[in-house]
Amino acid sequence: MRILVVEDDQLLNKTLSYNLSAVGYSVDGAISKAVAIRFLEKQDYDLIVLDVNLPDGNGFDICREVKERRPDTAVIFLTANDMESDMLKGFELGADDYVTKPFPISVFQKKVSALLNRISAQSGGDFYDDGNLYINFSELSACLAGQPITLTSLEYRLLKVLTRNSQTVLTRQVLLEKLWDIDENYVDEHALTTTISRIRSKIETNQHSYIKTVYGMGYMWIGGAQK
Repeated sequence: MRILVVEDDQLLNKTLSYNLSAVGYSVDGAISKAVAIRFLEKQDYDLIVLDVNLPDGNGFDICREVKERRPDTAVIFLTANDMESDMLKGFELGADDYVTKPFPISVFQKKVSALLNRISAQSGGDFYDDGNLYINFSELSACLAGQPITLTSLEYRLLKVLTRNSQTVLTRQVLLEKLWDIDENYVDEHALTTTISRIRSKIETNQHSYIKTVYGMGYMWIGGAQK
C-alpha cells in the first residue's frame, strides 16, 4: 500500500517515512502543502499522514481537497495541538484518526496497520497486510518486509482461516473442520501442527510474532505483535 507523509519537521518526516518503509509500505514524504499537492497530482495514495500546520497552508485544506477527489483515501492527522475543536474539524472533514505529538513510533505503526487492514476488509479485498507481512489470497502470493516468501496451498488456506478470525482462539478441531471443508484430503492433527510450525518459520522473526499457541485449546492470530 502507498502512503504520503506530509510533515514540515524534516526529522519527524524522515523518521516516519523510514519506519513505515521498513515494514513494507511504499512511502513518499512532503514537507509542504505545495510538494504534497504535486505528489497527489501524480498518483493516488491509500493513506495520507497529514500535519495540521504547514509552512504554506494547513492540513485541513489538503484533507478537504483529497476527500473531494478521492473520498476513500484514509487520513491520519498529526498535530502538537490537542484542542477538541481541531479534532472535531478534522473528523468532520473525513479524517480517520488524530495523533497528538509526541507519540511512540511503535504505537503509530499499529494505528496505521489497523486502519489499512480495516479499509481492505471493508473493500472486500482478499488479502492481509499489516505493513510487514502481505498475503494475497487471490493471487497466492506473499511478502515479508518487502521480500517474497513461498507458501504451499495448504499454508495459504490455514493462514486465511487464521487472519479472518484475528484475536480469536481457534481450537484444533475447528481448524481441522475448516480445512476439511475446503480440502478434499484429510488433514490430521500432526499435519496441522507441522503446518503451523512451517508457517511460523516463514513469517515470524525476532521482532514479530503472528500465531499464538493457546495450550490445551488451539491457536490464535495475534497479527505481528512485537516480541
